[in-house]
Amino acid sequence: MSQDPIEQLARSWRSNAQAWTHAVRGQQIESRRLVTDAAIVQATLARSPNRVLDVGCGEGWLCRALAAHGIEAVGVDASAPLIDAARVAGGGGAGYHVRSYADLVSAPDQLGHFDAVVCNFALLEADHGAFLAALRSALRADGVLLIQSVHPWTARGEGPYRDGWRTETFAGFGAGFTDPMPWFYRTLESWVASLSAAGWRLEEIGEPVHPLTGHPASLLLVASPAGAQAGA
Repeated sequence: MSQDPIEQLARSWRSNAQAWTHAVRGQQIESRRLVTDAAIVQATLARSPNRVLDVGCGEGWLCRALAAHGIEAVGVDASAPLIDAARVAGGGGAGYHVRSYADLVSAPDQLGHFDAVVCNFALLEADHGAFLAALRSALRADGVLLIQSVHPWTARGEGPYRDGWRTETFAGFGAGFTDPMPWFYRTLESWVASLSAAGWRLEEIGEPVHPLTGHPASLLLVASPAGAQAGA
């Protein structure tokens, strides 16, 4: 990849913010509409949280969905245009904040402590170890981390089954997308190893299935802190 993927990733989410907002609110992404949106909402509700941090919240749909169930949801995203869109739509209880992953690493409990931290298709970088470790400090003692990502087997495409950078062109997501998005592909083994290395204990692995293809539409991981470093 010729350009720095982290810079290109950030630029993509800024320039595509309006198109992404339109695609999500217009339910133009089939896998989300049929499977993955409901999967992450149900997985979060199953933990009965009172307060949730939505990392990489985008235009805020998950915060709004959780708020409809009486949950105080706080959304953070590095894309200021997406946070603007979330604020305009409202919902979520405690609001939305522009925060990069580096911001969360340096001050993970700045927004208080949470019963659950959710990363819904939000872990896209190659090196997320320090970030995952920092999220432990954002949790209350009995809190959990929920991660939903593309399923490693379904999303491998024509590429090899090994970790590496891939490119999302947003084809089929609707009009208005201008910048492709680099994202880091991980095998299942890699996901499990990175969570363990960051101090998490994997509790559940889910594979929500697409009702039309019969293939797994996503990978859903639930983890709790392996040590005693969660917040009060």
